[in-house]
Order: sequence, then C-alpha cells, then structure tokens
Amino acid sequence: MKILLVYPQYPDTFWSFKHALKFISKKASFPPLGLLTVAAMLPAEWEQKLVDMNVTRLADEDIAWADYVFISAMVVQGDSVREVIGRCQRLGTRTVAGGPLFTTGYEDYDEVDHLVLGEAEVTLPRFIKHLEQGSARHIYPSRISPDIKGTPIPMWSLIDMKKYSAMNLQYSRGCPFDCEFCDIIVLNGHKPRTKDKSQVLAELDALYARGWRDGVFVVDDNFIGNKKKLKLEMLPAMIEWQKRRKYPFSLQTESSINLADDDELMRLMVEAGFNTVFIGIETPNEESLAECNKSQNQNRDLVASVKRIQNCGLEVQGGFIVGFDHDPLSIFKNQINFIQNSGIVTAMVGLLNAPTGTRLHQRLKKENRLLKNFSGNNTDGSLNFIPKMNYETLINGYRQILDTIYSPKPYYERVRSFLRE
Repeated sequence: MKILLVYPQYPDTFWSFKHALKFISKKASFPPLGLLTVAAMLPAEWEQKLVDMNVTRLADEDIAWADYVFISAMVVQGDSVREVIGRCQRLGTRTVAGGPLFTTGYEDYDEVDHLVLGEAEVTLPRFIKHLEQGSARHIYPSRISPDIKGTPIPMWSLIDMKKYSAMNLQYSRGCPFDCEFCDIIVLNGHKPRTKDKSQVLAELDALYARGWRDGVFVVDDNFIGNKKKLKLEMLPAMIEWQKRRKYPFSLQTESSINLADDDELMRLMVEAGFNTVFIGIETPNEESLAECNKSQNQNRDLVASVKRIQNCGLEVQGGFIVGFDHDPLSIFKNQINFIQNSGIVTAMVGLLNAPTGTRLHQRLKKENRLLKNFSGNNTDGSLNFIPKMNYETLINGYRQILDTIYSPKPYYERVRSFLRE
C-alpha cells in the first residue's frame, strides 16, 4: 500500500507567520504533528510520503503515486483542503480524511472516500483493519477520549526539519476549563489525559537523535491541566534530561492564567527549559469573562498575574478577543491599555467567532444570530454571527487596537516593559 499524507496550506493570516518566517529563512512554524503521529500508526510495510503544502508544492505525480491520500487539517485550511480533494478526484486517487476540520464538519465533505474522525488511537485501527479486508466504510465516528499512553513517537523521518522554525510534541490532551467559545472540549474533552514521562522522554530523544537543537513547542491544550503529575513526575524528568544534554531545546507551551498562582510549578518549568507560555487572557472586562465562562480569569488582577509569570522567567504571549455581548464601547481603549501595561509583546487580538460544536455556537443558533460557519480566521474582520455591538463600530475598534499596539512606539514600549520584569 502506498500512502501520501498531505497537510494543506494555511491562508495568509496572523497565525501562519508567513512574512515573519522570511526573516529566519524558514517555510513554516511547525510540522504537522498529527499526520506524523498517524504515519507512525500505519502498518510498517506500507510505503509513505508526506507533503506539507506550507513548505513544498504538491505535485500531481505525488497524488498519482499513492493508493490513498491521507488529509488532516484545521478549519482555517478549508480552501486548500477543497483543492486537494478535487485534485485527488480528478486523478482517481482515493482520499482518507481526519483531524479537527473533518471531526466537527464531516457533513460538508461527503466526497471524501473515508472519514476517520475523532482521535486516531480509536478510529484508525478499525479503518486499517477494514481496509486490509476490503470492507472499509465511509465514516468512522468516535466520541471516545482514549488513553494516550500508547500513542507512538511521530515519524520524523518524513519531513525536512530544516524548513521549520521549531519542532513539536504533545504531552496531554484536554482542558479542565469550559470556555464558551472554545472547541477544545468538543475535540479533546474536559478531563486532561497525559502521556507517561517515558513517552515524552522518548520523543525528546527522537528529536535529539535526528540532530534537532532548537525550539520545541509542547502543543497541549493546557499544559498545566494536571499540575500534580507535572510537578511530581514530568517536569523533574525533563529537567534531568535537559541538564544531562546541556539544554539542547528551548521550550514553549500553552497554559491557563492560574499558572501565576503556583510558584513551584513556574520554577520547575523554567528549570526544565521553558521560556515562553501562551495564555488566553481574552479581555479585561469582568462581565465579558463571566459571559464566556472564563472562570479562571475572573476576580483576579490579570496584569499582576502576567507580571508574576514574567518575573519567574517566562515570556507571556497573550490571546485577546473583542466582540463579546457584554463588551462596552470602551473595550477597545481598555484592551490597548491592558496590553501596554502588561508588557505582553506578542498580543494576538482576534474577533469573537463561534466554532462548530461549541456552546457559543449552540447559544447563538438558539438566538437566531448565526450567519455562517466559522472560517477559522479570527483576524480578517469577518464574523459568523450578528454581534450586539454595531458591526462597523466593532470592526473600526478592532482595527484601532491593532494599529495602536503594533505601531513602533507602543510596540517597543511593551518590549522595554517586559524586559524590566
């Protein structure tokens, strides 16, 4: 069996970092970890190739070579997905699709030959068995959140590492919180599931053995979802691993703001080599935090929490949102003031949208305010629902935030503020 794994192209958005990557002569930020992990789950005797369309061109010869084209994608890659599926159909190569885009929106992709949904540890073995028996079905659904202690090491041999700015690994899936606008709970569940420390160390070994000596992004939904296991097992093991090899990797991850409440956890993370953490701040407006059930951010001095994390040696990158029902007209000025006062240099500000399957999507549907499916791009000025605030006011205010915080003077003021902390 010949398998071509295809990762579709990102559009030109904030999140693609297309223009920034040119400064460091890289093609993409991170490799497609999901596809590389799926590749390691396929039978060893199957031939495999991987084309990441963000770093190289997908040729018709690649598609024609394959018996099956495996496609994984996020919602924002939807346009490129359509192109890939169409090319496969024209060339007569059958398609297999999975990942976030298809798991939440499989009804829109009936032309795909086989939809392997949910988490691959559950659905992929069934599909492979049926495929080898000649009885593969069209759809393989699953709502099970599997134990990930058996998940294999990604097949790094399929990519050219030099084309990426950082490698990635996953320690856990799921998040203990339940923010209304977030689809993590839909995809990965409410209870964090973790790998054993032996798995994570084996993944670090695999990257090290292939010569990687740069950044590694721990891509967890919320790295600190299980604090106890982190502090007792995982971080001490990572510290020992890094020290023994003289810290070959600088680490970054995603976390909730309650990281600021645990000095020991922050100290261990820094000692393990973490230097950056992305945190969903969302908004300084308490009513909007209550609206979206961002309980971990409520009733706290968010600027002080950010500075506490910075003081421990971690750069905080922040996610911010405007467009909540409870946002006042002053929200745009308040967001600017918060971002400047916090010293968050990389402030990712987006417009609220409602991904399919989220509680926000369900609520807006009941209120007859949904307009269309979310494009996956929260920075292009588009909304998939009718906001409470006047649309032009919201868009102009959003532009005002971006124009202000990324003008040279305010930007470098934040850099100086961060360095002072």
